[in-house]
Amino acid sequence: MRMAETDHRPTNFIRQIIDKDLANGVHDAIKTRFPPEPNGFLHIGHAKSICLNFGIAQDYAGTCNLRFDDTNPAKEDITFVNSIKEDVKWLGFSWSGEARYSSNYFDQLHGFANELIDKGLAYVDFSPQETMREMRGTLTEPGKNSPYRDTDIETNQREFAKMTAGEYKEGECSLRAKIDMSSPFMCMRDPVIYRVKHAHHHQTGDKWCVYPMYDFTHCISDAIEGITHSLCTLEFQDNRRLYDWVIENISIDCTPRQYEFSRLNLEYTVLSKRRLIQLVEEHHVSGWDDPRMPTVAGLRRRGYTPGAVREFCKRIGVTKMDNMVEMSMLEACIRDDLNANAPRAMAVLDPIKLVIENYPEDSSEILHAPNHPNDESMGTRDISFGREIWIEAEDFRESANKKFKRLVLDKEVRLRNAYVVKANRVEKDEDGKVTTVYCTYDADTLGKDPADGRKVKGVIHWVDAGTAQKAEFRLYDRLFNVPNPAAEEDFTDAINPDSLKVLSGWVEANLAKQVPEVGAWQFERTGYFCLDADSSDDLPVFNRTVGLRDTWAKIGD
Repeated sequence: MRMAETDHRPTNFIRQIIDKDLANGVHDAIKTRFPPEPNGFLHIGHAKSICLNFGIAQDYAGTCNLRFDDTNPAKEDITFVNSIKEDVKWLGFSWSGEARYSSNYFDQLHGFANELIDKGLAYVDFSPQETMREMRGTLTEPGKNSPYRDTDIETNQREFAKMTAGEYKEGECSLRAKIDMSSPFMCMRDPVIYRVKHAHHHQTGDKWCVYPMYDFTHCISDAIEGITHSLCTLEFQDNRRLYDWVIENISIDCTPRQYEFSRLNLEYTVLSKRRLIQLVEEHHVSGWDDPRMPTVAGLRRRGYTPGAVREFCKRIGVTKMDNMVEMSMLEACIRDDLNANAPRAMAVLDPIKLVIENYPEDSSEILHAPNHPNDESMGTRDISFGREIWIEAEDFRESANKKFKRLVLDKEVRLRNAYVVKANRVEKDEDGKVTTVYCTYDADTLGKDPADGRKVKGVIHWVDAGTAQKAEFRLYDRLFNVPNPAAEEDFTDAINPDSLKVLSGWVEANLAKQVPEVGAWQFERTGYFCLDADSSDDLPVFNRTVGLRDTWAKIGD
C-alpha cells in the first residue's frame, strides 16, 4: 500500500534543458549523480536532490550514480556512509552499479594536480591561512598575489611531492590553482585544490596525507563517470566557473555541465549541516534520528512514509528562486497518505477509568470494529469490552456547555463501536482530580440509537481495562517555535520546549504485534502514530507522526 502520488511527469527548467539536449543530439543518454558528503545524516533538503537526480534518471531511462564526496576524512565516518545508503533505498531509489567514492579517483586526481603544476597552473603556497585570507581581498577589492605564486614549475613539483610524502604538517602549505586574483568571483582567486591532512580515511586507510578539495574533486569525478548533467544547489552557482576551468585545463575527454537549483528552506527547522551537528553534539536532541530532526532517518522514525516525502518533493518543485516552504505542506503530505492508508485503532493517552456499574461483573464480550471507515478492504478487528474501561481525561467534565460533545455528569455519550453510557458520579484523588467515572450503559444501543429515540451526538474512544496494554506515547511537535530559527542570534534559543511530551497510557490488546503495512495507525481522535525502536514486549512506545489537523495554523491566526 502506498500513497497516491501525482502520476504526471513534472516539468522544470532542468528537464527543459535535458529535453533540448536530447533533441539536439548533445547527449544520447542521461547520466546524473547524487554526491553526499558522509559527515552527517541526510536531511529533507537532500531528499529533494535525491528525488530530482534519481527521478530524472528514471524518467529518461538513464542512470544515476551514488558517489560519496569523501575528501575530508577527519569529519567522515562509515556510519554516515551506511545511513546514506539506507536513506536512498528507503526513499525508493537504486543507484547505478556499486556505490562510488571520490576516493576511488584519488590517484587520478593527484595526477591531474601534477598536470596543472606542469602547465604552470598550480603552485605550492606556504602562506599561513590567515595571510591567505587577507590576500584574497573582498567582494569590492581585488586580491593580492601570493609571494609563492611565481615559484618555478620544478620547485612546485618537488614541493608537492614532499607534501604527498608527508613531509609537511597540516596547515603548513597547500596547493593552489593559479587563476586570477583580481577576478570578481572569489572562487577564482587562486583557490586551494589540495591540502595536507594526516588522517585515517574510511576507504583508503593511511595511504594519503594530502586530500583534494571539493571544488577540484567534484568536477573531475563527474567527468570520470561521464555525468551529463551535474545538478547542485544555488550556493555553487559561482563555483561553476571553477568547475569549468578545471575541466578545460586537464586532459580529460568528458565535459559535464553544472546546473543549479534552489535549495530547500523549511519553516520551523534548520537544514544547515553545521547546525544539525550542533543539535546532536550539544544533546538538544537524542541523535541524528531523533523524530524532531529534519533528517530522513528522523522522519522515518517519526512515521513518515517514502511516498509522502517523494510527494512533498514533487509539490515544492524545482526552481532557481529561493523561498521558505511551509512546514504545513510537508505535514499535509503525510496526513494525506496516512488518512488513506493507515488503519484505525484506539489508544488512551491520558487515562481515567470508567466503571459501568450495571454491566455484569466478571464478564466481557468481543465487539467488532472497522479498520478503516472508508475502506472496507481493510476488514475489521475484534476488540474486547468489559465492565471497566479507560477513557481520555479530557473527554470527561463534571459540567460543560452544549458545545462539549463528550461525557458530562448526568449526560450520555457513545463509546466508539460500542454502547451508549451515562455518567452518574465520580471519584477523585486527594488533589481533587477525577480518577474514576461511574456510569451505566444502555445494553440495547450496540450499533444502533436508543430505542426511545434519544439522540446521542457525542462519541469518545476507549480501551478495555481488562485486556489493554500499557504503552508510552511520545508526542513530537516542531523543534523550533519560530518559522526561521536560523535568523535568530542563537538558533538554539528558539527551540520549542514543548517539542516532546511523554505520556503513559493504554492501547488495544496485541496492537504492537500487528504493525500495518504503512507502518502507522490513526489512533482515533488523537493523531497518527508509529511504533518506535525503543519498544519492548512489555512496553510498546508509540511516536506521534502528526496530529489529525494543523494546530499551528490556529496559533498563527
